[in-house]
Amino acid sequence: MARRQLRDQRAIVTGASSGIGRELTRQLLAAGAKVVATARREDRLQELAAEVAAPQQLVIVPGDICDGALRTALVSAADEHFGGLDLLINNAGIGALGPFADGSPERLRQVMEVNFFAPVELIRAALPALRRGRSPAICNISSILAHRAVPAKSEYCASKFAIHGFSDALRSELASEGIDVILVSPSTTESEFSSAVIEKSGRQPAKGKGAMTSADVAKSAIKAVQSGKHEVILSLGGKGLVWLDRLAPTWADWLVTRFGFDGSAGRQSKKS
Repeated sequence: MARRQLRDQRAIVTGASSGIGRELTRQLLAAGAKVVATARREDRLQELAAEVAAPQQLVIVPGDICDGALRTALVSAADEHFGGLDLLINNAGIGALGPFADGSPERLRQVMEVNFFAPVELIRAALPALRRGRSPAICNISSILAHRAVPAKSEYCASKFAIHGFSDALRSELASEGIDVILVSPSTTESEFSSAVIEKSGRQPAKGKGAMTSADVAKSAIKAVQSGKHEVILSLGGKGLVWLDRLAPTWADWLVTRFGFDGSAGRQSKKS
């Protein structure tokens, strides 16, 4: 596995206005990387830019990641301001809570558009620049729910399973070109994820305890990028749930049906 230095790495980070994306941006800048940061909330990106110690290393490009023009602009900004692109971190995402039967086709399509189609098409747009990059890598911030689905999050789980499968396939396709593809799967995280939930219906899972901080998730993701590790599951509970699903799927089915368990410190949760 490659050992990747962060200093002078040229990166794009999506969903950078809060939570994991904000911490990824801050930690990359602190390590000497240069970052193009994007999110819909321009005011929050401006706040981030005002806080960083080396503002010349940060370019903000506000917009909707589902907009093809924005995706093109992100790659162009990395090339124009930093001379190229070495690292793409797909972090932006939304969720929906409630039984599938109570949802709508529009809810499904919106979740899939943001969580799957947008990052995949950003990868497509970025590949020519990454091929010219130094120790290039793609890092997709996913979820433990990319490995084991739970009730009341069917669309979200589907989108994360999709990005998991895509990451595995793309990793093999790009291996000969020296482009790493890294999948990071956190469990419950202390963030503003709830503000990105587009719909809530039905009985909701109870709020759990023991969530990781956004800073810890970002630190683990960056460590995976540095080492070139292909996939990381960030919590012991998450790892336990994955192994239970593989070794005793009937028990895993019972567990998630009864508790809505998502692998965060063995508790129930409504964030992932």
